[in-house]
Amino acid sequence: MNEHDPPVPVTVIGLGAMGKALAAAFLAAGHPTTVWNRSAGKADSLVADGATRAATITEAVTASPLVVVCLLDYPVLHEILDPVGDALAGRALVNLTNGTPDQARETATWATERGADYLDGGIMAVPPMIGQPEAFVLYSGSRPVFDQYEQALNRLGIAKYVGAAAGLASLYDLALLSAMYGQFAGASHALALVGTEKADLADFASSLLGPWLTAATVALPLLVQQNGTSTQAAAESDSPPDMQTVAIANIVTASNAQNVDRALLSHLLIPLRDLIGPPAHGRGLADMVDLIKKPVE
Repeated sequence: MNEHDPPVPVTVIGLGAMGKALAAAFLAAGHPTTVWNRSAGKADSLVADGATRAATITEAVTASPLVVVCLLDYPVLHEILDPVGDALAGRALVNLTNGTPDQARETATWATERGADYLDGGIMAVPPMIGQPEAFVLYSGSRPVFDQYEQALNRLGIAKYVGAAAGLASLYDLALLSAMYGQFAGASHALALVGTEKADLADFASSLLGPWLTAATVALPLLVQQNGTSTQAAAESDSPPDMQTVAIANIVTASNAQNVDRALLSHLLIPLRDLIGPPAHGRGLADMVDLIKKPVE
């Protein structure tokens, strides 16, 4: 497809908050859009905006060459699509259901056996972001499908192809979410810690915490470089383990002194255990703090 081609017809299956946002983005870009959901009423607002409501799942699948699926999970996906799998033959199936790499690989095999070209995706956005410049969606699987429909997929967010292996988009999606949740855990602890004093949390978050987290991303290349390096190499780095261990221990000590909920310290457990090494095996977070007062073998 090129920018001068007419918008390709697309079917969206699954009209939860994300599915609705996907269908709305296609509609806004002028794509003839067919929608289907087990609860038919969820399509009402989209139909009012110009979408076509499919009466059956078979009608939905056969209405368009590009079929986009966004459901709660993979069991629901197969519950809905298995009975009409043969109707997918010759079509592009783009699955944006959140799942695991194994589920993506298994579904790619399932789709191929039924004559469909499969593209798996990971949506890196919340529903209100769909169609906005800051949204992006990861895709893996059939490169021909991605190349043919990239223009349409860009309507949802910046389309990023990450590889031919069907499970890659899911893997990258979960890895990015893991990093986000870890960052949120650390930010929650930081706010709780500062909140124990009469501090302006809004100002702390906007003027210090946000910029600090942004600036900290410059260390990512170093983290990649040091991942898997020897203990000796780590010790000679710009941020040696013994210094980091002391800093984490001081965070724990100060948090306990400020009566911050210990559950908020859980994000520090693995880094501290890794930094201290074998002596930390089997110990809880509070117990490991004492280890830095002793020589680490």
